[in-house]
Amino acid sequence: MSIGTLVGILAGFGLFLWAIFANTDNPAIFLSLSSLAMVGGGAIAGSYMSYQPLYVNRAFKALITQFQPTTVTFFTLLADVERMIGWAKTVQTQGVVALEQEMGGDTADQFLAVGGKFVLSNYKGDELRELLETANATSFQRNTLQVGVLKKMATLSPAYGMIGTLVGLVIMLGNMGGDPAALGAGMAVAMLTTLYGVIFAQMVFLPAAEKLQQKEEMVRFRNMLLVEGFIMLADQRPGREIQDRLNSYLAPPAWFDVAE
Repeated sequence: MSIGTLVGILAGFGLFLWAIFANTDNPAIFLSLSSLAMVGGGAIAGSYMSYQPLYVNRAFKALITQFQPTTVTFFTLLADVERMIGWAKTVQTQGVVALEQEMGGDTADQFLAVGGKFVLSNYKGDELRELLETANATSFQRNTLQVGVLKKMATLSPAYGMIGTLVGLVIMLGNMGGDPAALGAGMAVAMLTTLYGVIFAQMVFLPAAEKLQQKEEMVRFRNMLLVEGFIMLADQRPGREIQDRLNSYLAPPAWFDVAE
């Protein structure tokens, strides 16, 4: 569970609800199913019109997975450096072929599995770099398509809120000479659709998009570190050299010395 995400959502909606309950004795006036349907339904419909259903469905999944902690942390980066140093020692003493058994336990990590496969296939140098960097770039591109979908939803929500506002104004103007109560209903639809559109955009879709983008940026950075490690591993460079090279990707206070 991502505590920061949970705290942010609770604080944002909590302050919004507090502002409502602190200033009115009738909070129900902020509820309108028609306004909610217009904004939420419009944003969803527009997204399906703009993107393939596969990516829209993944975007909805991302709204839920944003509560999960990121898989890349300071400690996982240190573990990756230490893993590479250990593999370098294996290569130095037993050769590249001996890596297959040690890498067997890391097949759940897709990029580690791909990198290990390329190294065991005897790719080296620029050829190996091109393969790994392409794998990293395409993985990042695939996994950030959902960011575009969420940002599209954030754009569509206020737009449909404005449409709802216009609808409400038309209703209100159409009843100018009739029942005064109808004027209030039309004005409520006009204001609430705009409110809902801003809430969906700024408190739901945009934060989720930024969170997903940040997570994927961290994964890409981690994979860049692994690319350097695999290239040096394929060239059978000593553990000390691999350590110093990978340490350069970390903040100086995090540098460590485990290689002999």
